[in-house]
Amino acid sequence: MDAAPGKSSKLLPDNAYRKLAPGEEYTPIVRPEDTRPEVTKWSIVVGIVMVVVFAAACIYMALRAGNAIEAAIPIAILAIFFGKMRKVRSSILENVIVQSVGQAAGVVAAGAAFLVPALYINGLTPSWWQIFLACFIGGALGVVLIIPLRKYFVLDMHGELPFPEATAINEILVSGESSGATAGKVLIMAFLLGAAFDFLIEGVHLWPSAMSTSTLPGGIGELMSGSRFELSMFGLAALFGLGYIIGLKYASIIAGGSVLAWLVLVPLIYIFGSQAGSMDYAGTSYQLGEMTSGEIFGAFVKPIGIGAIAVSGIIGIIRLGKIVASSISLGFKGLKGGDQDTKDPRTQIDMKPKNVLLIQFAMAALLGVLFFIVAITTVDTATGETYTTSQGLLYAAVGAIVGYVLSFLFTPVAAQAIAIVGVNPVSGMTLITVVLTILVLVGFGLSGEGGMFVALIVGTAVCTALSTSGALVSDFKIGHWIGATPRSQEKWKFLGLAVAALVVAFVIPIMDQGYGFVKRDPITGEQMRDEAGKLISNTEELPAPQANMIAAVSSGLLSDPSKQPWLLYGMGGIMAVILFLAGVPMLAFALGMYLPIGINTAVLFGAFTAFIVSKTGGSDRVRKARAEQGTLIASGMMAGAAIFGILTAVTRVPDLGGLIRYISVGVDFELHETASGTPVLKEAGEAAWYGGGSGEAISFIMFVVLGVACYLLARWGARGAIAEEDASTK
Repeated sequence: MDAAPGKSSKLLPDNAYRKLAPGEEYTPIVRPEDTRPEVTKWSIVVGIVMVVVFAAACIYMALRAGNAIEAAIPIAILAIFFGKMRKVRSSILENVIVQSVGQAAGVVAAGAAFLVPALYINGLTPSWWQIFLACFIGGALGVVLIIPLRKYFVLDMHGELPFPEATAINEILVSGESSGATAGKVLIMAFLLGAAFDFLIEGVHLWPSAMSTSTLPGGIGELMSGSRFELSMFGLAALFGLGYIIGLKYASIIAGGSVLAWLVLVPLIYIFGSQAGSMDYAGTSYQLGEMTSGEIFGAFVKPIGIGAIAVSGIIGIIRLGKIVASSISLGFKGLKGGDQDTKDPRTQIDMKPKNVLLIQFAMAALLGVLFFIVAITTVDTATGETYTTSQGLLYAAVGAIVGYVLSFLFTPVAAQAIAIVGVNPVSGMTLITVVLTILVLVGFGLSGEGGMFVALIVGTAVCTALSTSGALVSDFKIGHWIGATPRSQEKWKFLGLAVAALVVAFVIPIMDQGYGFVKRDPITGEQMRDEAGKLISNTEELPAPQANMIAAVSSGLLSDPSKQPWLLYGMGGIMAVILFLAGVPMLAFALGMYLPIGINTAVLFGAFTAFIVSKTGGSDRVRKARAEQGTLIASGMMAGAAIFGILTAVTRVPDLGGLIRYISVGVDFELHETASGTPVLKEAGEAAWYGGGSGEAISFIMFVVLGVACYLLARWGARGAIAEEDASTK
């Protein structure tokens, strides 16, 4: 994304995106003395609806595909669309509030997706209120830690920081004052398309999602599988939409990581390893000649991907060294606060400094309370014991201090990174947070599952704080350009965070019950473990790559280090360094190495479709207009697929009766009880046309049909956008 558009909207002053001359001031679109509506019942209600929809969509996509939706842009478009449907049209300031409140969806989902699944993967099950509090407290800390620095980023550095994402959102909000309703209609139609497509696959089971070379006729598929050379694709609208918005360049890099992992390393390990017989590594004995390609990938290749992801995040922090150093000094500057000038215009009024500081300390205290409850209630399965009250108080105090200090140090880093390059280096800072937290707590005697629980909850809070601070600084800049009241953005952001945290706290347990972060035995429902006794993560349905990385690191630090594949982690780290030196986006390639190849081929298919769509049309203007529909189509499609994906997960929850039994056509499901009385949902057969080569052929055809539907939607949207643009210039 460019730092700034080639030309700003005609509503914006000509100095909106450039550095101000000495003595020059920027005057926003809505002047300080303007009293048009800002915080209204409409803006808050619509903002909360956006939070609910996009928080659910973002966390779903992050768990199932390793990437989340950029919620801010579609929320801004929908704010404009619904605002024009009102009897009294919404003001631009109301749209700013809708976008600001709604943006809480993405930041909370990002914080939760990085850490919370790691608890499940390590055999710990958090309560919904623990997820809620960790996310909300972290988000609230992110808000109050960045408020003191608002004027520096927004006023002092006007025109010197590009704010790529904020600029794009600002142009949408400003141009929405004169544009028509086509963009909103495209978003909604794409939402319905994605929802219907994936629900027919995963809920109704009209055709399978998975396609594989193993079913190729003429013995070709069998021959390829015999050498562990298998190519697959998951034909889901959610993955197609993700590729559509990522673009061909990055989708190709991600797919390149998968090609190396699945089509090079897995076959090589099998070919050479099958000749060696039994092999012992990291406390486990392997018979490579008898292992499937998926088992080889999980045991030997996935750890390489985890190491590459971890080191990629650390390199990202190192590359931002100057930003980190200057941001830490900014954090101390902001801590000093200072009394607010009562003569400040409306567009420069923040929350009172004393209230900001009070909330900071209150959130730190709440963190301590949360850690105390976690410490004294988590039972270590190895010893069957919990920590004493005195131990819990000590670990709670240490955890609260560590969480607050790291949030204080890293939130300005996240904000400045967003302002300069548009990318928040959350993964690297989160990894550093978890490692430092574990090392400090271990130094105070914390260990075992209680220690892991506390460390990962600290990481969840800090990660959410980092995501929030980066997003809020963009909100501040948008509000400054347009003329919003900062205090309104700050106060109502807390409500957005609370709702988003509640949605995430509901969705994550549902996803675990419906699909499972850890594989379960289809007969007993018990969690499955490998020969070393380690839980087997369900990367096929809930990959959650960042969380798996954190789970591996935390488990290695707090359990038996000899049972961790450190050599493979190290190989992945070396690969990340080589990729960096070669100029290849290392995190994208590392994600490709970690994720199942079926996900990444589907993403590549979506990206290739977007590329083809952008090259069609009779003129440059038409081609550009069709390409610009990409964000709308992809965001809507992923949101629709995600919302109905969550509904499908609900139908798969055994405790709710396994409702999918009554809607599934191609696959039969049965609900039975284990010896302990636990309900278990399992597949009991499938229709003749559903499985095998015939079913996969149908799946491929329908995936192509999805691509054609997106082309037609892009063509229709481009035609409407061009007509609206022509009408506005007359």
